[in-house]
Amino acid sequence: MKRLLYVAYTWLIFVPLFLVLTLLTALTTIVGCLLGAERIFSYYPGMIWSRLTCYLALCPVHVKGREHIRRGKSYVFVANHQGAFDIFLIYGFLGVPIKWVMKAGLEKIPFVGAACRAAGFIFVNNSSSKAAARSVREAERALKSGASIAIFPEGSRSQTGKMGRFKKGAYQMAVDQHLSIIPITLNGPFEVLPIGSLNLHRHELEMVIHEPISVEEMDTSHQGLQQMADMTRQIIGSALWEKYR
Repeated sequence: MKRLLYVAYTWLIFVPLFLVLTLLTALTTIVGCLLGAERIFSYYPGMIWSRLTCYLALCPVHVKGREHIRRGKSYVFVANHQGAFDIFLIYGFLGVPIKWVMKAGLEKIPFVGAACRAAGFIFVNNSSSKAAARSVREAERALKSGASIAIFPEGSRSQTGKMGRFKKGAYQMAVDQHLSIIPITLNGPFEVLPIGSLNLHRHELEMVIHEPISVEEMDTSHQGLQQMADMTRQIIGSALWEKYR
């Protein structure tokens, strides 16, 4: 009975409100950024939208380790990718402004794609080596401007909730800009909206923010970057719920 009530709530209340909030957030972001206030409007409307989305989905959120982030300092945040609610969890509850590194296909979403572009988010195009390199340069320009970036090194959402292999791109950016890496473990988004499902499932969400990792004395060869990726994957995995390991 509870499940049926939640499904009804999802489609009759959550979905309409989410669509309205998404449109308002996108328009607010676009207008604010075009007026020259990108620093404010690239973060706060999206942060509020993300928090409201989690609250409206009736999903309790727990955050651990926020003390590991020093305000005013830029980082490269790397996280496991369980599902669509990963974005709401990080954007809404990390507590610091970020630029997203996201798939190029998301730019085609009406209003949302335009808002992300106005906010200075980076769309990764892997159609060719030149396009991929251009995406990395865009991300590094954002880092040079003092922003932090958030990226999912797996590249795509998990099919099972368990992590896949981490790619090296985020670590190359961190090395090039001499920025510390902060691994983030996400638990629960896979349960809220599994791949292939249109129905939400009420479930708790947890974000564990780990200690920063300096790249200054790391091996920066291709092999060293992969070792760095594997190390952060292991750190993220250490805080995963047992069923995702």
